[in-house]
Amino acid sequence: MKVKSQVERSLRQIPSGIWVLGLVSLLMDVSSEMIHSLLPLFMVTILGTSTMAVGLVEGLAESLALVVKVFSGTLSDYWGKRKGLALFGYALSAFTKPLFAVADGIGLVLTARLLDRVGKGTRGAPRDALIADIAPPELRGAAFGLRQSLDTVGALLGPLLAVGLMLLWANDFRAVFWVAVIPGLMAVGLLLFGIQEPVHRQTAVRTNPIRRDNLLRLGSAYWWVVGIGALFMLARFSEAFLLLRAQHGGIPIALVPLVMVAMNLIYAVSAYPFGKLSDQMSHLKLLTFGLLVLIAADLVLAMSDHWGVVLLGIGLWGLHMGMTQGLLATMVADTAPADLRGTAYGFFNLASGLAMLIASVLAGFLWDQIGPAFTFYAGAVFCGLAVMGLTLFQVQKKA
Repeated sequence: MKVKSQVERSLRQIPSGIWVLGLVSLLMDVSSEMIHSLLPLFMVTILGTSTMAVGLVEGLAESLALVVKVFSGTLSDYWGKRKGLALFGYALSAFTKPLFAVADGIGLVLTARLLDRVGKGTRGAPRDALIADIAPPELRGAAFGLRQSLDTVGALLGPLLAVGLMLLWANDFRAVFWVAVIPGLMAVGLLLFGIQEPVHRQTAVRTNPIRRDNLLRLGSAYWWVVGIGALFMLARFSEAFLLLRAQHGGIPIALVPLVMVAMNLIYAVSAYPFGKLSDQMSHLKLLTFGLLVLIAADLVLAMSDHWGVVLLGIGLWGLHMGMTQGLLATMVADTAPADLRGTAYGFFNLASGLAMLIASVLAGFLWDQIGPAFTFYAGAVFCGLAVMGLTLFQVQKKA
């Protein structure tokens, strides 16, 4: 009861702007996951693409989103404004959703996916910097955890809606994609009218945030966080391969998105408690535990494609996400100067984006050439390397 009351008190202390940003993320994730939970299956079964092509599209899309964050984050620091860029990013993602519904080949799917992820990249760094601006330092981990939890509730509801509509409409992918447009537009409206940006202190002369002296001012602790984030993304390829693993095990197409529901349910439930925990314990230890959970997930998914085993592996994957994603964002906020937070998130995500591209293309290649099991074994190996990197970093800090 005491723990419950502490959680409730902490939630009441979180500023209303964090809740609004969380609800915006929830609505956009409902929209995006209605499409993304079906898109790999749509590409393979309807458009006839290869698994490696799925990996390439996913890798390019997610990497582009992370690379774009460099420029949007830098612009938000230069202008001293976050909301406008975040709003543009959400609007771009919302208005590209109809392209998925009319796509008749891999070219238009790739175009839509890239534009959608440009929107994600544009909004990501300014939104995270806005959260860091709004949240009190002593509640920063909880604030990022709350936004991540609400975001993941949307990622849970999206596949559920996709499953229901696929069953109702006899596997009509395109009809489901059209419905996904609605919550995306709702997210844009809520951000436009629901949040007031804090007033920023403006210097008399604006300077380029990515000048050499500013990059040096970010400091070695920040650049270590960038390296750690890249190792994480190299160890964790696109979730599209979780969907393909479920289909490979014989789960009917209409029910495959339920595996994402299972993952996101655990992700949503765990993100806030682990975000709150990150305010009280060593970040590096929590990251290490998160990687060990991901190793377990990869090994379970490699062992068998039976639906029960797949669900267990996906559940562990979701727990790993809850333990680490808000934590990495908190570590960036803690190590970067306040006036360079947008730039800091941008470079963090640039490194992560390049690692995601490499990981997803490699996963698709291994899947096609050797088999699904080897893809997940390779993921476990990269996780092990990341654990070694974190261990060396902790030893160096103590020395």
